[in-house]
Amino acid sequence: MKKTPGTYSRRSLLSSFALGTAALATGVTHAQSSATRLPQFNRHSDAERLARDEAFWQEVATYYERAEGIVNLEHGYWGKMAKPVQETYIEATRMVNKQLSYYARRGFGADAQTSTARVAQALGVEANEIALTRNATESIHNLIRQYYKIESGDAVLYADIDYPSFQETMQWLADSNDANAVVVNLPGRIDQDAIYAAYLRAFDANANLKLMLVTHVSNQHGLVVPVARIAAEAKRRGIDVICDSAQSWGLIDYKIADLGIDWAGFNIHKWIGAPVGVGALYVRQGTLAKIRPYPGETDPDNNRLYKRVHTATSNFAAIMAVPAALDFHEAVGGANKEARLKYLRGLWTDEADSMEHIEVLGGADEASWTGMAAFRLRGQSSPSEVNALQKRLEQDFGIFTVARFELNSGACIRVTPQVFNTPDELAQLVSALKNLKA
Repeated sequence: MKKTPGTYSRRSLLSSFALGTAALATGVTHAQSSATRLPQFNRHSDAERLARDEAFWQEVATYYERAEGIVNLEHGYWGKMAKPVQETYIEATRMVNKQLSYYARRGFGADAQTSTARVAQALGVEANEIALTRNATESIHNLIRQYYKIESGDAVLYADIDYPSFQETMQWLADSNDANAVVVNLPGRIDQDAIYAAYLRAFDANANLKLMLVTHVSNQHGLVVPVARIAAEAKRRGIDVICDSAQSWGLIDYKIADLGIDWAGFNIHKWIGAPVGVGALYVRQGTLAKIRPYPGETDPDNNRLYKRVHTATSNFAAIMAVPAALDFHEAVGGANKEARLKYLRGLWTDEADSMEHIEVLGGADEASWTGMAAFRLRGQSSPSEVNALQKRLEQDFGIFTVARFELNSGACIRVTPQVFNTPDELAQLVSALKNLKA
């Protein structure tokens, strides 16, 4: 095959090597994974150009098992494991099932520390600033419920674009402490400056704000929030910030330092591609004093992050497979994934924007977009109307999406492609959108 800029031959794309991630050298057992092949590429390649290189992404797609009979554009729930990750997870599951409590009590602690350190390295922080959890929901719930600096007359802030359960938990925190809840409602389409201005107005109008929740990427329509700008202003005013990064890590390429936040919750089983049941809690060193230990745990010196969670018996094999997931994610490249997913999103949103009967939701400027976006039929934003639309897309056009209901502007259909989705599949969505007018 003739090489052109941004095009890679199979030989240059792939290399063979043994993962061995599941064998985390506990001294109890060695669950050695089989030899696997991961994508390789020039680290200095142009991510924007590579996003359009179909040969490269077809090769990446070979590392995923595809379901037949439906075009699945709903990958925001959790992420499909790549084959090397799945192999590691299966072999680790077999080992755990064989060794049972002998491994769990003798060896798992070291493996969990290895996975924790690997997550910390990927996020650019220290290992003692990360605790593994079962998901971002657990992480964020613990931060909200165990924050104990709210008093009568204080205020907390959240937004309509936040995860519904977190909105409810912030409201619970306010109600439980005789505090006020401030809600920021954003338009369905908005840019970075307007988002920042909306939060700034809420800050100015509520001098008693003590704690806020800010979502990095909204699970409703993929909107990117300028967290660093908002957090910097919040800190200047003495407002503590909890960041929901459940959807952002892996969908966007970044480090924690880029956000300027002290506390955050992450999913590792979404865009990073670990097995279901692994998340992470980040608490910057020196900020533990404001977050109580988990009920029943003690930390008199406020220096043990793991005392803020209590996951009890966890999925040992899933945690052991985390390094393999990060290996694969980094082999493809975080910036490359972000660019590809944005490219796939643009294939349908650019077309949909020109359709008078379609309202596209999400970013109004490129910095506010991710690979995730949403739409609805213009003038049809009720839950029943959007549910009917989701069913029509699935039954009449063979396209699977999901309805979201919590935006102040109304319900919508979320569209979330993955790196193994093809331009032809997005073209099918565009065709369906055109036919929805009839």
